[in-house]
Amino acid sequence: MTQKIKQLESVARQLEPSQSERHHLLTNVTAYAESFIQNLGEAPAFVTGTDNGLSLLDSPIEENGISIEAALTLLKENVDCPNLSPGSPRMFGYIPGGPLYPSALGDYLAAISNRFAGIFYASPGAVRMENMLLRWTADLMGYPETAAGNLTSGGSIAHLIAIVTAREAMRVKPANIERTVVYTTHFVHHAVTKALKIAGLETAVQHTIPVDDQYRLDANALEQAILADKQAGLIPWLVIASAGTTHTGAVDPLAQIGRLTKAHDIWFHVDGAYGAAFMLCEEGRSRLAGIELSDSMIIDPHKGFFMPWGTGIVLVKDRRHLYEAHHDSASYMQDALDLIEELSPADLSPELSKHFRGVRMWLHLKLFGVAPFRAALAEKIELARYFYEKLKELDGFEVGPYPDLSVVTYRYLPKQGDVDDFNRQLLEAILEDGRIFISSTQLDGNFVLRLVVLNFQTHLEEVDLALEILQEQAQKLCSESSVA
Repeated sequence: MTQKIKQLESVARQLEPSQSERHHLLTNVTAYAESFIQNLGEAPAFVTGTDNGLSLLDSPIEENGISIEAALTLLKENVDCPNLSPGSPRMFGYIPGGPLYPSALGDYLAAISNRFAGIFYASPGAVRMENMLLRWTADLMGYPETAAGNLTSGGSIAHLIAIVTAREAMRVKPANIERTVVYTTHFVHHAVTKALKIAGLETAVQHTIPVDDQYRLDANALEQAILADKQAGLIPWLVIASAGTTHTGAVDPLAQIGRLTKAHDIWFHVDGAYGAAFMLCEEGRSRLAGIELSDSMIIDPHKGFFMPWGTGIVLVKDRRHLYEAHHDSASYMQDALDLIEELSPADLSPELSKHFRGVRMWLHLKLFGVAPFRAALAEKIELARYFYEKLKELDGFEVGPYPDLSVVTYRYLPKQGDVDDFNRQLLEAILEDGRIFISSTQLDGNFVLRLVVLNFQTHLEEVDLALEILQEQAQKLCSESSVA
């Protein structure tokens, strides 16, 4: 038996690289990362015409490994080349903020130490760090000392935690789900409807409240709906408002909704995944007034705090509701119950196995301080306003509402032909060009284009380039159309 164990050990020790082997691995990975970062500004924001990573399948997982050089070549050719580059400063289509370098180092340190951040007993420092970050965020949002929260994998899990908490706090039971009412607008993020389904609330009454001409929830229509539902014997339960919709960046009238939900004893949840980070700057705070009136909210630090994907935050104003909705225990964890100085994340979310996400957020906030983030977010608002005003001056372009935050909607109005078809072709031409990336949405039945300014590396030069490319491609399409 001893001989067999030794034989197995000799092979298993391949998992324990020596210092020189670790140095070789890290040197190659660091060189790859530096090359990626250095070339990001010049590389296309969108690449077409590749096999979409299909070549990865030509190198399957096998009994023996390959070199780090070969592995990085596979990564470069199949993962870091095709399609969208989320970290590009010319990525104007969706809403990631691009990852700051210290956050990547934080992830490296978290992975090396492999701290279990789910239970205070297991890693008091990790839990204190995450709770400190959550307290900082709660203070920023105007939440009281009674608030608590959780660092999640993103907005989807954050919404699920908040909705389950609201369900338990407001005593929504199976017998009355079909009489229980959720109020949203047409622009609610699908992560919310998905969370309702997972939480067993798919059969709840879901009322879509109209929006105004700025695509913000109409609070007067909401009040009328609540009164009508009460008269009909329904149970108004949950209002979900947005602090920056994905479609247009619109911010619902949070203060008005907050007063209304309090008067009718309805849980008020705010989707601040994109927009809540703008509370850091004066320009954002004025637009987000009333967010402090919510009972729960979410924010995605992988957006406005410029962190890597996989970072969300949920906050609940009354920590008791959050704890009671998610706490459970097991006998094998009895030792962990002897040391309770901080709330443990495992008691506040569905996650038990908890990655130490806090260090990625803590490290870059500690190294940079808050001031550069404040300036960067204010800059993004100003850049969106700049784009809006400049685009209005370009012949043929029609702009949507003045941006609440940093999303601008617009389209081109050709002198002939179908407007929607033209803008689809314009989008395709821009993506084929690849220098910038934009996206589209539907507003009032129309196909419209979107520009989002949020990447921390996006500045005036990149926005001017977007304006130049839009004008160039629109004129080119018009010329081709007139010739045809």
